[in-house]
Amino acid sequence: MGMRMRSSIFTTPSSSTVRVMRGKRSMVLAHHQPPPSLCNDLDQGRISRRSISSSSPRRLENIDLKELERLTKEAEERLKQYEEPLKRTTPLHMSIAECLRWEPESEEDNVVVQGYVRSVRGMKTHRFVSLGDGSSLAPLQAVVPADTNQAEGLAIGAAVRLTGKWVPSPGASQSHEMQVTQVDILGPSDAKTFPIQKKYQTPEYLRTIPHLRPRTPINAALLKMRSEAVAALTRFFAENHFTQTHPPILTSSDCEGAGEVFTVAPASNVAELSSNEDNKSKMFFRNKKYLTVSTQLHLEALAQSVGNVWTLSPVFRAEKSDTARHLSEFYMLEAEMSFVNDLDEVMDLAEDMIRNMCITMYESPTVYEFLNREGRVGSDLVAPEEVRARWEGMMADEWPRITYTDAIEFLQEHADEFEHKPVWTEGLHSEHEKFIAEHVGDGKPVFVTDYPRDIKAFYMREGQSLPDISSPGPTVECFDLLVPDLCEIAGGSMREHRLEPLLEAMKRHNIVAGEFTSSMDGNAPAEARTGPLDWYVDLRRWGCAPRGGFGIGFDRLLCYLTGVQTIRDMVSFPRWFGRCDC
Repeated sequence: MGMRMRSSIFTTPSSSTVRVMRGKRSMVLAHHQPPPSLCNDLDQGRISRRSISSSSPRRLENIDLKELERLTKEAEERLKQYEEPLKRTTPLHMSIAECLRWEPESEEDNVVVQGYVRSVRGMKTHRFVSLGDGSSLAPLQAVVPADTNQAEGLAIGAAVRLTGKWVPSPGASQSHEMQVTQVDILGPSDAKTFPIQKKYQTPEYLRTIPHLRPRTPINAALLKMRSEAVAALTRFFAENHFTQTHPPILTSSDCEGAGEVFTVAPASNVAELSSNEDNKSKMFFRNKKYLTVSTQLHLEALAQSVGNVWTLSPVFRAEKSDTARHLSEFYMLEAEMSFVNDLDEVMDLAEDMIRNMCITMYESPTVYEFLNREGRVGSDLVAPEEVRARWEGMMADEWPRITYTDAIEFLQEHADEFEHKPVWTEGLHSEHEKFIAEHVGDGKPVFVTDYPRDIKAFYMREGQSLPDISSPGPTVECFDLLVPDLCEIAGGSMREHRLEPLLEAMKRHNIVAGEFTSSMDGNAPAEARTGPLDWYVDLRRWGCAPRGGFGIGFDRLLCYLTGVQTIRDMVSFPRWFGRCDC
Protein backbone atom coordinates (compact mmCIF):
# COMPACT_ATOMS: atom_id res chain seq x y z
CA MET A 1 0.00 0.00 0.00
CA GLY A 2 2.95 2.28 -0.21
CA MET A 3 3.03 2.95 3.50
CA ARG A 4 5.70 1.55 5.77
CA MET A 5 5.95 1.90 9.51
CA ARG A 6 9.36 2.35 11.01
CA SER A 7 10.25 -0.30 13.51
CA SER A 8 11.46 2.38 15.88
CA ILE A 9 7.86 3.47 16.35
CA PHE A 10 7.10 0.19 18.02
CA THR A 11 10.27 -0.07 20.13
CA THR A 12 10.22 3.39 21.64
CA PRO A 13 10.41 3.11 25.43
CA SER A 14 8.17 5.00 27.80
CA SER A 15 8.83 8.65 28.60
CA SER A 16 10.34 7.78 31.99
CA THR A 17 12.65 5.25 30.36
CA VAL A 18 13.71 7.84 27.81
CA ARG A 19 14.67 10.22 30.59
CA VAL A 20 16.82 7.52 32.21
CA MET A 21 18.43 6.64 28.89
CA ARG A 22 19.17 10.27 28.10
CA GLY A 23 20.82 10.66 31.48
CA LYS A 24 23.05 7.64 30.93
CA ARG A 25 23.86 8.79 27.40
CA SER A 26 25.04 12.11 28.83
CA MET A 27 27.19 10.31 31.43
CA VAL A 28 28.90 8.23 28.78
CA LEU A 29 29.58 11.10 26.39
CA ALA A 30 30.85 13.31 29.18
CA HIS A 31 33.87 11.02 29.57
CA HIS A 32 34.68 10.97 25.89
CA GLN A 33 33.87 14.35 24.42
CA PRO A 34 36.82 16.05 22.68
CA PRO A 35 37.66 19.56 23.86
CA PRO A 36 35.72 22.49 22.33
CA SER A 37 38.64 23.72 20.24
CA LEU A 38 39.03 20.28 18.70
CA CYS A 39 35.30 20.16 17.98
CA ASN A 40 35.51 23.46 16.10
CA ASP A 41 38.33 22.16 13.93
CA LEU A 42 36.40 18.95 13.34
CA ASP A 43 33.40 20.98 12.12
CA GLN A 44 35.62 23.03 9.80
CA GLY A 45 37.51 20.06 8.38
CA ARG A 46 40.92 21.16 9.66
CA ILE A 47 41.87 17.96 11.53
CA SER A 48 45.53 17.06 11.29
CA ARG A 49 48.01 16.75 14.14
CA ARG A 50 47.56 19.33 16.82
CA SER A 51 47.52 19.63 20.56
CA ILE A 52 44.83 20.78 22.90
CA SER A 53 45.16 24.22 24.49
CA SER A 54 46.61 24.49 27.94
CA SER A 55 43.23 25.66 29.26
CA SER A 56 41.83 22.13 28.79
CA PRO A 57 41.32 19.99 31.89
CA ARG A 58 44.07 17.73 30.67
CA ARG A 59 46.71 18.13 27.99
CA LEU A 60 46.57 15.67 25.11
CA GLU A 61 49.33 15.98 22.56
CA ASN A 62 49.81 14.34 19.21
CA ILE A 63 46.12 13.23 18.84
CA ASP A 64 45.36 12.08 15.30
CA LEU A 65 42.25 10.80 13.52
CA LYS A 66 42.81 7.18 14.48
CA GLU A 67 42.90 8.06 18.15
CA LEU A 68 39.72 10.10 17.83
CA GLU A 69 37.99 7.24 16.04
CA ARG A 70 39.04 4.85 18.81
CA LEU A 71 37.60 7.15 21.48
CA THR A 72 34.34 7.56 19.57
CA LYS A 73 33.95 3.82 19.06
CA GLU A 74 34.60 3.19 22.74
CA ALA A 75 31.89 5.74 23.65
CA GLU A 76 29.39 4.09 21.32
CA GLU A 77 30.06 0.64 22.79
CA ARG A 78 29.51 1.92 26.30
CA LEU A 79 26.29 3.61 25.19
CA LYS A 80 25.03 0.30 23.76
CA GLN A 81 25.62 -1.35 27.14
CA TYR A 82 23.28 1.15 28.73
CA GLU A 83 20.63 0.94 26.00
CA GLU A 84 20.50 -2.85 25.78
CA PRO A 85 18.43 -3.37 28.96
CA LEU A 86 15.95 -0.69 27.80
CA LYS A 87 14.52 -2.74 24.91
CA ARG A 88 10.76 -3.36 25.00
CA THR A 89 9.73 -6.03 27.47
CA THR A 90 5.98 -5.30 27.70
CA PRO A 91 3.52 -6.71 25.12
CA LEU A 92 2.95 -4.58 22.03
CA HIS A 93 -0.79 -4.38 21.22
CA MET A 94 -1.47 -3.59 17.56
CA SER A 95 -4.43 -3.49 15.20
CA ILE A 96 -4.31 -5.81 12.21
CA ALA A 97 -4.00 -2.85 9.83
CA GLU A 98 -0.94 -1.65 11.76
CA CYS A 99 0.60 -5.11 11.67
CA LEU A 100 0.10 -5.50 7.93
CA ARG A 101 1.81 -2.15 7.29
CA TRP A 102 4.69 -2.96 9.65
CA GLU A 103 7.79 -4.44 8.01
CA PRO A 104 10.60 -4.49 10.58
CA GLU A 105 14.04 -5.61 9.46
CA SER A 106 14.21 -8.30 12.13
CA GLU A 107 11.63 -10.37 13.93
CA GLU A 108 9.71 -8.72 16.76
CA ASP A 109 8.77 -10.64 19.86
CA ASN A 110 5.91 -10.23 22.32
CA VAL A 111 3.39 -8.81 19.82
CA VAL A 112 -0.33 -9.02 20.64
CA VAL A 113 -3.25 -8.84 18.18
CA GLN A 114 -6.96 -9.28 18.86
CA GLY A 115 -9.86 -9.96 16.53
CA TYR A 116 -12.27 -12.49 15.13
CA VAL A 117 -11.30 -15.72 13.38
CA ARG A 118 -12.28 -15.58 9.71
CA SER A 119 -11.01 -19.03 8.78
CA VAL A 120 -8.89 -21.89 10.14
CA ARG A 121 -6.89 -24.36 8.08
CA GLY A 122 -5.68 -27.33 10.07
CA MET A 123 -2.45 -29.27 9.51
CA LYS A 124 -0.81 -32.02 11.57
CA THR A 125 1.50 -29.77 13.50
CA HIS A 126 0.11 -26.27 12.84
CA ARG A 127 -3.09 -24.33 12.26
CA PHE A 128 -3.17 -21.40 9.86
CA VAL A 129 -5.58 -18.78 11.16
CA SER A 130 -6.94 -15.75 9.27
CA LEU A 131 -7.79 -13.00 11.74
CA GLY A 132 -9.78 -9.80 11.18
CA ASP A 133 -10.66 -6.89 13.46
CA GLY A 134 -12.39 -4.46 11.09
CA SER A 135 -9.32 -2.26 10.63
CA SER A 136 -8.36 -3.80 7.28
CA LEU A 137 -9.99 -5.61 4.37
CA ALA A 138 -7.09 -8.05 4.33
CA PRO A 139 -6.77 -10.58 7.16
CA LEU A 140 -3.70 -11.30 9.23
CA GLN A 141 -2.20 -14.76 8.84
CA ALA A 142 -1.16 -16.42 12.07
CA VAL A 143 0.63 -19.75 12.44
CA VAL A 144 -0.43 -21.59 15.60
CA PRO A 145 1.33 -24.81 16.74
CA ALA A 146 -1.23 -27.53 17.32
CA ASP A 147 0.00 -28.08 20.86
CA THR A 148 -0.42 -24.41 21.87
CA ASN A 149 -2.79 -23.77 24.77
CA GLN A 150 -6.43 -23.38 23.66
CA ALA A 151 -5.56 -24.02 20.01
CA GLU A 152 -8.60 -26.27 19.80
CA GLY A 153 -10.85 -23.26 20.46
CA LEU A 154 -9.77 -21.52 17.26
CA ALA A 155 -13.06 -21.72 15.36
CA ILE A 156 -14.52 -19.39 12.76
CA GLY A 157 -16.28 -16.47 14.45
CA ALA A 158 -14.41 -16.78 17.76
CA ALA A 159 -13.04 -13.67 19.46
CA VAL A 160 -9.38 -14.29 20.31
CA ARG A 161 -6.18 -12.70 21.53
CA LEU A 162 -2.97 -14.01 19.96
CA THR A 163 0.53 -13.39 21.33
CA GLY A 164 3.69 -14.23 19.46
CA LYS A 165 6.43 -13.13 17.08
CA TRP A 166 6.06 -10.93 13.99
CA VAL A 167 8.44 -12.49 11.47
CA PRO A 168 9.06 -12.34 7.68
CA SER A 169 6.66 -14.63 5.84
CA PRO A 170 7.69 -17.15 3.20
CA GLY A 171 4.29 -16.73 1.53
CA ALA A 172 3.39 -14.13 -1.07
CA SER A 173 0.15 -12.84 0.44
CA GLN A 174 1.80 -10.70 3.11
CA SER A 175 5.36 -9.66 3.93
CA HIS A 176 5.23 -10.90 7.53
CA GLU A 177 3.22 -13.37 9.54
CA MET A 178 2.60 -14.04 13.19
CA GLN A 179 4.09 -17.10 14.86
CA VAL A 180 1.82 -17.60 17.84
CA THR A 181 3.09 -18.67 21.24
CA GLN A 182 -0.10 -18.09 23.24
CA VAL A 183 -3.82 -18.24 22.39
CA ASP A 184 -6.56 -16.70 24.54
CA ILE A 185 -10.14 -17.51 23.56
CA LEU A 186 -12.11 -14.44 24.65
CA GLY A 187 -15.42 -15.43 23.09
CA PRO A 188 -15.91 -18.99 21.80
CA SER A 189 -17.90 -19.74 18.65
CA ASP A 190 -19.58 -22.81 17.22
CA ALA A 191 -18.14 -23.06 13.71
CA LYS A 192 -20.99 -25.33 12.56
CA THR A 193 -23.73 -22.81 13.34
CA PHE A 194 -21.93 -19.50 12.72
CA PRO A 195 -23.97 -17.82 9.93
CA ILE A 196 -21.03 -16.14 8.13
CA GLN A 197 -18.84 -18.84 6.66
CA LYS A 198 -15.73 -18.44 4.50
CA LYS A 199 -17.72 -19.23 1.36
CA TYR A 200 -19.40 -16.50 -0.71
CA GLN A 201 -22.41 -14.88 0.97
CA THR A 202 -24.91 -13.03 -1.21
CA PRO A 203 -25.98 -9.48 -0.26
CA GLU A 204 -29.57 -10.72 -0.06
CA TYR A 205 -28.61 -13.34 2.52
CA LEU A 206 -26.53 -10.91 4.56
CA ARG A 207 -29.50 -8.53 4.77
CA THR A 208 -31.34 -11.22 6.73
CA ILE A 209 -28.69 -11.02 9.49
CA PRO A 210 -28.05 -7.26 9.81
CA HIS A 211 -26.78 -7.70 13.37
CA LEU A 212 -23.89 -9.89 12.12
CA ARG A 213 -23.35 -8.39 8.66
CA PRO A 214 -20.99 -5.60 9.90
CA ARG A 215 -18.45 -8.30 10.80
CA THR A 216 -17.79 -9.02 7.13
CA PRO A 217 -14.69 -7.17 5.80
CA ILE A 218 -16.55 -5.01 3.27
CA ASN A 219 -19.23 -3.89 5.70
CA ALA A 220 -16.62 -3.07 8.33
CA ALA A 221 -14.80 -0.93 5.74
CA LEU A 222 -18.07 0.85 4.87
CA LEU A 223 -18.53 1.76 8.53
CA LYS A 224 -15.02 3.22 8.68
CA MET A 225 -15.53 5.22 5.47
CA ARG A 226 -18.78 6.57 6.86
CA SER A 227 -16.98 7.72 9.99
CA GLU A 228 -14.21 9.39 7.97
CA ALA A 229 -16.80 11.19 5.82
CA VAL A 230 -18.55 12.60 8.89
CA ALA A 231 -15.21 13.77 10.30
CA ALA A 232 -14.27 15.49 7.01
CA LEU A 233 -17.65 17.22 6.76
CA THR A 234 -17.48 18.40 10.35
CA ARG A 235 -14.07 19.99 9.71
CA PHE A 236 -15.29 21.62 6.51
CA PHE A 237 -18.27 23.30 8.13
CA ALA A 238 -16.25 24.37 11.16
CA GLU A 239 -13.62 25.97 8.93
CA ASN A 240 -16.39 27.82 7.06
CA HIS A 241 -17.99 29.08 10.28
CA PHE A 242 -21.18 27.00 10.16
CA THR A 243 -22.84 26.04 13.44
CA GLN A 244 -23.74 22.39 13.84
CA THR A 245 -27.27 21.96 15.20
CA HIS A 246 -29.63 19.17 16.23
CA PRO A 247 -33.17 19.81 14.94
CA PRO A 248 -36.05 17.65 16.24
CA ILE A 249 -37.02 14.25 14.85
CA LEU A 250 -40.66 14.60 15.93
CA THR A 251 -42.56 17.30 14.08
CA SER A 252 -46.06 18.68 13.62
CA SER A 253 -45.88 19.09 9.84
CA ASP A 254 -44.98 17.39 6.57
CA CYS A 255 -42.15 19.52 5.20
CA GLU A 256 -42.51 18.44 1.58
CA GLY A 257 -46.31 18.36 1.60
CA ALA A 258 -46.36 14.93 -0.05
CA GLY A 259 -48.07 13.15 2.83
CA GLU A 260 -45.48 10.33 2.98
CA VAL A 261 -44.93 10.57 6.73
CA PHE A 262 -45.00 8.21 9.68
CA THR A 263 -47.45 9.10 12.45
CA VAL A 264 -46.13 8.90 16.01
CA ALA A 265 -48.19 7.59 18.91
CA PRO A 266 -47.51 5.68 22.16
CA ALA A 267 -47.89 1.93 21.77
CA SER A 268 -50.22 1.89 24.76
CA ASN A 269 -53.09 3.69 23.01
CA VAL A 270 -52.59 3.10 19.28
CA ALA A 271 -55.61 0.79 19.08
CA GLU A 272 -57.85 3.25 20.93
CA LEU A 273 -56.79 6.20 18.81
CA SER A 274 -57.29 4.31 15.58
CA SER A 275 -60.96 3.82 16.46
CA ASN A 276 -61.51 7.40 17.56
CA GLU A 277 -59.06 9.84 16.00
CA ASP A 278 -61.02 12.89 17.14
CA ASN A 279 -60.43 12.18 20.80
CA LYS A 280 -57.54 14.64 21.26
CA SER A 281 -57.50 14.30 25.03
CA LYS A 282 -56.08 10.80 24.67
CA MET A 283 -53.35 11.77 22.21
CA PHE A 284 -49.87 12.04 23.71
CA PHE A 285 -49.19 15.41 22.00
CA ARG A 286 -52.92 16.42 21.81
CA ASN A 287 -52.85 16.15 18.02
CA LYS A 288 -51.06 14.18 15.32
CA LYS A 289 -47.27 14.28 15.16
CA TYR A 290 -44.91 12.76 12.66
CA LEU A 291 -41.36 11.56 12.10
CA THR A 292 -39.60 14.27 10.14
CA VAL A 293 -39.02 13.98 6.40
CA SER A 294 -36.62 16.94 6.47
CA THR A 295 -35.16 19.24 9.10
CA GLN A 296 -35.09 22.20 6.73
CA LEU A 297 -37.94 24.19 8.27
CA HIS A 298 -36.42 23.99 11.74
CA LEU A 299 -32.98 24.84 10.36
CA GLU A 300 -34.45 28.04 8.95
CA ALA A 301 -35.53 29.03 12.46
CA LEU A 302 -32.09 28.22 13.89
CA ALA A 303 -30.36 30.13 11.08
CA GLN A 304 -32.10 33.32 12.24
CA SER A 305 -30.19 32.95 15.48
CA VAL A 306 -26.59 32.15 14.51
CA GLY A 307 -26.42 32.60 10.75
CA ASN A 308 -25.23 29.59 8.77
CA VAL A 309 -26.16 26.19 10.22
CA TRP A 310 -25.96 22.51 9.29
CA THR A 311 -26.98 19.12 10.59
CA LEU A 312 -26.63 15.42 9.84
CA SER A 313 -29.66 13.58 11.16
CA PRO A 314 -32.06 10.73 10.37
CA VAL A 315 -35.17 11.40 8.32
CA PHE A 316 -38.11 9.15 7.48
CA ARG A 317 -40.22 8.58 4.38
CA ALA A 318 -43.29 6.35 4.28
CA GLU A 319 -42.87 5.54 0.60
CA LYS A 320 -43.98 2.11 -0.52
CA SER A 321 -40.95 1.95 -2.77
CA ASP A 322 -38.88 -1.15 -3.45
CA THR A 323 -36.03 0.39 -5.45
CA ALA A 324 -32.28 0.27 -4.84
CA ARG A 325 -32.27 4.03 -4.08
CA HIS A 326 -34.97 4.33 -1.39
CA LEU A 327 -35.21 3.57 2.31
CA SER A 328 -37.78 4.39 4.97
CA GLU A 329 -35.06 5.65 7.33
CA PHE A 330 -31.88 7.31 6.13
CA TYR A 331 -29.51 10.14 6.95
CA MET A 332 -29.75 13.61 5.45
CA LEU A 333 -27.09 16.29 5.58
CA GLU A 334 -28.78 19.68 5.45
CA ALA A 335 -27.32 23.19 5.48
CA GLU A 336 -29.00 26.59 5.62
CA MET A 337 -27.39 29.91 4.72
CA SER A 338 -28.60 33.34 5.88
CA PHE A 339 -28.22 36.65 4.03
CA VAL A 340 -27.69 35.07 0.61
CA ASN A 341 -29.68 36.16 -2.41
CA ASP A 342 -28.17 34.10 -5.24
CA LEU A 343 -28.69 30.39 -5.93
CA ASP A 344 -25.14 30.16 -7.24
CA GLU A 345 -23.84 30.77 -3.71
CA VAL A 346 -25.82 27.79 -2.44
CA MET A 347 -24.60 25.54 -5.25
CA ASP A 348 -21.03 26.71 -4.67
CA LEU A 349 -21.27 25.62 -1.05
CA ALA A 350 -22.66 22.18 -1.92
CA GLU A 351 -19.99 21.69 -4.60
CA ASP A 352 -17.12 22.85 -2.38
CA MET A 353 -18.32 20.70 0.50
CA ILE A 354 -18.48 17.45 -1.49
CA ARG A 355 -15.21 18.14 -3.31
CA ASN A 356 -13.43 18.96 -0.04
CA MET A 357 -14.76 15.79 1.61
CA CYS A 358 -13.53 13.63 -1.26
CA ILE A 359 -10.09 15.23 -1.40
CA THR A 360 -9.72 14.87 2.37
CA MET A 361 -10.70 11.20 2.36
CA TYR A 362 -8.97 10.12 -0.84
CA GLU A 363 -5.54 9.57 0.73
CA SER A 364 -6.82 7.75 3.82
CA PRO A 365 -5.73 4.10 4.26
CA THR A 366 -9.37 2.96 4.30
CA VAL A 367 -10.22 4.56 0.95
CA TYR A 368 -6.90 3.52 -0.58
CA GLU A 369 -7.49 -0.11 0.38
CA PHE A 370 -11.09 0.04 -0.83
CA LEU A 371 -10.15 1.41 -4.24
CA ASN A 372 -7.33 -1.11 -4.66
CA ARG A 373 -9.09 -4.23 -3.44
CA GLU A 374 -8.21 -7.48 -5.17
CA GLY A 375 -9.70 -10.89 -5.74
CA ARG A 376 -13.28 -11.61 -4.71
CA VAL A 377 -13.29 -8.92 -2.02
CA GLY A 378 -16.26 -6.71 -2.80
CA SER A 379 -17.25 -8.71 -5.88
CA ASP A 380 -20.82 -7.39 -5.57
CA LEU A 381 -19.65 -3.79 -5.81
CA VAL A 382 -18.95 -1.65 -8.85
CA ALA A 383 -15.46 -2.37 -10.26
CA PRO A 384 -12.65 -0.46 -8.48
CA GLU A 385 -11.56 1.38 -11.64
CA GLU A 386 -15.07 2.76 -12.14
CA VAL A 387 -15.33 3.80 -8.49
CA ARG A 388 -11.96 5.54 -8.80
CA ALA A 389 -13.32 7.48 -11.80
CA ARG A 390 -16.25 8.60 -9.65
CA TRP A 391 -13.88 10.01 -7.05
CA GLU A 392 -11.93 11.82 -9.76
CA GLY A 393 -15.15 13.37 -11.06
CA MET A 394 -16.13 14.50 -7.57
CA MET A 395 -12.71 16.10 -7.04
CA ALA A 396 -12.74 17.89 -10.41
CA ASP A 397 -13.21 21.65 -10.71
CA GLU A 398 -16.22 23.46 -12.19
CA TRP A 399 -19.12 21.03 -12.19
CA PRO A 400 -21.48 21.79 -15.10
CA ARG A 401 -24.79 23.60 -14.51
CA ILE A 402 -27.81 23.47 -16.82
CA THR A 403 -31.32 24.86 -16.48
CA TYR A 404 -34.27 22.50 -16.41
CA THR A 405 -35.66 24.10 -19.59
CA ASP A 406 -32.39 23.50 -21.47
CA ALA A 407 -32.24 19.96 -20.09
CA ILE A 408 -35.72 19.19 -21.42
CA GLU A 409 -34.77 20.53 -24.84
CA PHE A 410 -31.63 18.36 -24.81
CA LEU A 411 -33.64 15.29 -23.80
CA GLN A 412 -36.27 15.92 -26.47
CA GLU A 413 -33.54 15.74 -29.09
CA HIS A 414 -33.03 12.12 -27.98
CA ALA A 415 -36.67 11.35 -27.17
CA ASP A 416 -36.62 8.03 -29.03
CA GLU A 417 -34.13 6.65 -26.48
CA PHE A 418 -36.53 6.94 -23.53
CA GLU A 419 -39.50 4.99 -22.30
CA HIS A 420 -41.02 8.18 -20.86
CA LYS A 421 -41.03 11.16 -23.21
CA PRO A 422 -39.52 14.28 -21.62
CA VAL A 423 -42.22 16.89 -20.93
CA TRP A 424 -41.57 20.27 -19.28
CA THR A 425 -44.48 20.01 -16.80
CA GLU A 426 -43.86 16.43 -15.63
CA GLY A 427 -40.42 16.52 -14.07
CA LEU A 428 -37.50 14.22 -14.82
CA HIS A 429 -37.67 10.45 -14.68
CA SER A 430 -34.69 8.33 -13.57
CA GLU A 431 -33.77 7.51 -17.17
CA HIS A 432 -33.69 11.24 -17.96
CA GLU A 433 -31.49 12.02 -14.96
CA LYS A 434 -29.07 9.25 -15.87
CA PHE A 435 -28.84 10.51 -19.45
CA ILE A 436 -28.14 14.07 -18.32
CA ALA A 437 -25.55 12.93 -15.77
CA GLU A 438 -23.74 10.83 -18.37
CA HIS A 439 -23.80 13.16 -21.37
CA VAL A 440 -23.73 16.61 -19.75
CA GLY A 441 -21.56 15.77 -16.76
CA ASP A 442 -18.94 13.68 -18.58
CA GLY A 443 -17.89 12.08 -15.30
CA LYS A 444 -18.66 15.10 -13.12
CA PRO A 445 -21.81 15.77 -11.10
CA VAL A 446 -24.36 18.03 -12.85
CA PHE A 447 -26.53 20.78 -11.36
CA VAL A 448 -29.98 21.08 -12.97
CA THR A 449 -31.59 24.39 -11.96
CA ASP A 450 -34.85 26.37 -12.20
CA TYR A 451 -37.53 23.68 -12.20
CA PRO A 452 -41.22 24.41 -12.95
CA ARG A 453 -42.84 26.09 -9.97
CA ASP A 454 -45.84 23.77 -9.73
CA ILE A 455 -43.84 20.54 -9.35
CA LYS A 456 -41.64 21.81 -6.52
CA ALA A 457 -42.17 22.50 -2.80
CA PHE A 458 -44.13 25.53 -1.56
CA TYR A 459 -41.18 27.14 0.25
CA MET A 460 -39.04 27.66 -2.88
CA ARG A 461 -38.68 31.23 -4.13
CA GLU A 462 -40.19 31.96 -7.50
CA GLY A 463 -37.58 32.77 -10.11
CA GLN A 464 -37.06 36.05 -11.89
CA SER A 465 -36.37 35.15 -15.54
CA LEU A 466 -33.72 37.15 -17.36
CA PRO A 467 -34.78 38.98 -20.52
CA ASP A 468 -32.95 36.56 -22.80
CA ILE A 469 -34.20 33.43 -21.05
CA SER A 470 -37.67 32.10 -21.69
CA SER A 471 -39.47 29.10 -20.18
CA PRO A 472 -42.93 27.64 -20.81
CA GLY A 473 -44.10 28.68 -17.35
CA PRO A 474 -43.10 30.05 -13.94
CA THR A 475 -40.04 28.49 -12.31
CA VAL A 476 -38.48 28.43 -8.86
CA GLU A 477 -34.86 29.03 -7.91
CA CYS A 478 -33.79 25.51 -7.06
CA PHE A 479 -31.41 22.75 -8.10
CA ASP A 480 -30.98 18.99 -8.15
CA LEU A 481 -27.48 17.50 -8.19
CA LEU A 482 -27.25 14.46 -10.47
CA VAL A 483 -24.60 11.74 -10.75
CA PRO A 484 -24.52 8.71 -13.06
CA ASP A 485 -26.35 5.56 -11.97
CA LEU A 486 -27.73 6.90 -8.68
CA CYS A 487 -29.20 10.07 -10.26
CA GLU A 488 -30.20 12.69 -7.68
CA ILE A 489 -28.06 12.87 -4.54
CA ALA A 490 -28.81 16.45 -3.45
CA GLY A 491 -31.38 19.20 -3.82
CA GLY A 492 -31.56 22.80 -2.72
CA SER A 493 -33.23 26.14 -3.31
CA MET A 494 -33.59 29.75 -2.38
CA ARG A 495 -36.28 29.98 0.30
CA GLU A 496 -39.25 32.30 -0.05
CA HIS A 497 -38.47 34.80 2.72
CA ARG A 498 -41.33 37.23 2.01
CA LEU A 499 -44.61 36.78 3.87
CA GLU A 500 -47.23 37.39 1.18
CA PRO A 501 -45.58 35.29 -1.58
CA LEU A 502 -45.13 32.44 0.91
CA LEU A 503 -48.80 32.50 1.89
CA GLU A 504 -49.84 32.53 -1.74
CA ALA A 505 -47.56 29.55 -2.46
CA MET A 506 -49.06 27.61 0.45
CA LYS A 507 -52.54 28.30 -0.87
CA ARG A 508 -51.50 27.26 -4.39
CA HIS A 509 -50.19 23.95 -3.01
CA ASN A 510 -53.43 23.37 -1.04
CA ILE A 511 -51.60 23.49 2.27
CA VAL A 512 -54.08 26.10 3.57
CA ALA A 513 -57.27 27.68 2.28
CA GLY A 514 -58.92 31.07 2.72
CA GLU A 515 -57.91 34.70 2.37
CA PHE A 516 -54.70 35.94 3.95
CA THR A 517 -53.81 39.05 5.84
CA SER A 518 -50.91 41.28 4.90
CA SER A 519 -50.56 42.66 8.42
CA MET A 520 -47.24 42.16 10.18
CA ASP A 521 -48.62 41.89 13.71
CA GLY A 522 -49.42 38.20 13.46
CA ASN A 523 -53.12 38.73 14.28
CA ALA A 524 -54.44 37.08 11.15
CA PRO A 525 -58.09 36.01 11.09
CA ALA A 526 -58.83 32.40 11.88
CA GLU A 527 -59.49 31.43 8.26
CA ALA A 528 -56.07 32.75 7.27
CA ARG A 529 -54.06 30.86 9.87
CA THR A 530 -51.79 28.14 8.57
CA GLY A 531 -52.33 25.35 11.08
CA PRO A 532 -49.21 23.31 11.96
CA LEU A 533 -47.08 25.72 9.92
CA ASP A 534 -48.05 28.85 11.86
CA TRP A 535 -44.60 28.98 13.42
CA TYR A 536 -42.93 28.71 10.00
CA VAL A 537 -44.98 31.61 8.65
CA ASP A 538 -44.10 33.58 11.78
CA LEU A 539 -40.45 33.47 10.76
CA ARG A 540 -41.39 35.76 7.85
CA ARG A 541 -43.19 38.30 10.00
CA TRP A 542 -40.19 39.68 11.88
CA GLY A 543 -36.87 40.31 10.19
CA CYS A 544 -36.54 37.41 7.78
CA ALA A 545 -33.43 37.80 5.61
CA PRO A 546 -32.95 36.21 2.16
CA ARG A 547 -31.75 32.65 2.58
CA GLY A 548 -31.07 29.40 0.82
CA GLY A 549 -30.00 25.87 1.59
CA PHE A 550 -29.73 22.28 0.46
CA GLY A 551 -30.03 18.68 1.57
CA ILE A 552 -27.84 15.74 0.56
CA GLY A 553 -28.81 12.10 0.86
CA PHE A 554 -25.78 11.04 2.89
CA ASP A 555 -26.26 7.32 2.30
CA ARG A 556 -26.74 7.81 -1.45
CA LEU A 557 -23.57 9.88 -1.63
CA LEU A 558 -21.62 7.12 0.12
CA CYS A 559 -23.16 4.51 -2.20
CA TYR A 560 -21.80 6.44 -5.14
CA LEU A 561 -18.30 6.77 -3.64
CA THR A 562 -18.02 3.13 -2.57
CA GLY A 563 -19.65 1.37 -5.51
CA VAL A 564 -22.35 -0.19 -3.34
CA GLN A 565 -25.17 -0.93 -5.76
CA THR A 566 -28.13 -0.65 -3.40
CA ILE A 567 -28.64 1.72 -0.51
CA ARG A 568 -29.80 -1.23 1.61
CA ASP A 569 -26.22 -2.44 1.72
CA MET A 570 -24.85 0.99 2.66
CA VAL A 571 -26.89 1.23 5.88
CA SER A 572 -26.08 -1.13 8.74
CA PHE A 573 -29.69 -1.71 9.74
CA PRO A 574 -31.79 -0.88 6.65
CA ARG A 575 -35.53 -0.24 6.88
CA TRP A 576 -37.68 -0.24 3.77
CA PHE A 577 -41.24 -1.08 2.82
CA GLY A 578 -42.06 -4.40 4.45
CA ARG A 579 -38.72 -4.82 6.25
CA CYS A 580 -37.50 -3.75 9.68
CA ASP A 581 -35.80 -6.88 10.97
CA CYS A 582 -34.11 -5.82 14.19
